[in-house]
Amino acid sequence: MLVEGASDAAVVRVLCAARELVESARTYQVRAMGGVTNVGHHLRALQAEPSGRVRVLGLYDAPAERFVLRALRREGYDVTQGGDLADLGFVVCDRDLEDELIRALGPARVESVLTELGELARFRAFQRQPQWRRRAVTEQLRRFAGTASGRKFVLARRLAEELTPETTPDALGALVAQIESSVSRG
Repeated sequence: MLVEGASDAAVVRVLCAARELVESARTYQVRAMGGVTNVGHHLRALQAEPSGRVRVLGLYDAPAERFVLRALRREGYDVTQGGDLADLGFVVCDRDLEDELIRALGPARVESVLTELGELARFRAFQRQPQWRRRAVTEQLRRFAGTASGRKFVLARRLAEELTPETTPDALGALVAQIESSVSRG
């Protein structure tokens, strides 16, 4: 399972754990790529593993689709458009993972989590900045998540813990279902 960064990996792990899917070398592995532009490197590394050809799944943000398509083409996959990625098991977040989580839970629940994390006062200060005052709270929350080192990881993981089967975004639900299917076949 290839994901862009550590926060994405944390979310996938939380959701898989909720379904009692245990990550191991024999079942599935979540790999944070350190940025979507590293997808080709990770694909080559997976193909070179002695265990033979492994099924590669992925989670990516819609604006990064071109990088995923290009890397898969270079590695011999027959892909030309986003639908081809879905057929391979690559799931797209409409904008990005944080946006998916914020929309799924709603601003009030996200602010409640910020309160639990001791970050609400910082968020309120962020909202008062001139460039953010007139923006929608969902935009403010999305941007705030990435303004301090480690915040995106902690917040994303905690928001994933708040998801229920009913509130899990479609992209994440589809991804976990694919992992579950792969594990049961494996």
